[in-house]
Amino acid sequence: QVQLVESGGGLVQAGDSLRLSCAASGRTFSTYAMAWFRQAPGKEREFVAYISWSGGHTVYADSLKGRFTISRDNAKNTVYLQMNSLKPEDTAVYSCGAKGANFYTRAPSDYRYWGQGTQVTVSS
Repeated sequence: QVQLVESGGGLVQAGDSLRLSCAASGRTFSTYAMAWFRQAPGKEREFVAYISWSGGHTVYADSLKGRFTISRDNAKNTVYLQMNSLKPEDTAVYSCGAKGANFYTRAPSDYRYWGQGTQVTVSS
């Protein structure tokens, strides 16, 4: 079992950058594939990015390629989401999910463990 805690959200202006962190408990973090999702008010949860156990395989939502970067530090039990050139439409609650199987999937239902989320608000 793993517990996830996100941090790093906040209120920024369009064009700014933020780095989100997702800290995991437990000693088996390196055996969990991780992903970031986001959910804006009134919308469904949306896939943002995926990273494999070792970090060697990453996948991004097409609309976010080039602006967002997912990474992980298994020694620190943490996965990151670097977000650059933020836009007002990036405003959402960002959550990280974890699953044991080491293959890409973008369906939220495939991720067993979730953090509580961190709010990102981008003003124009």
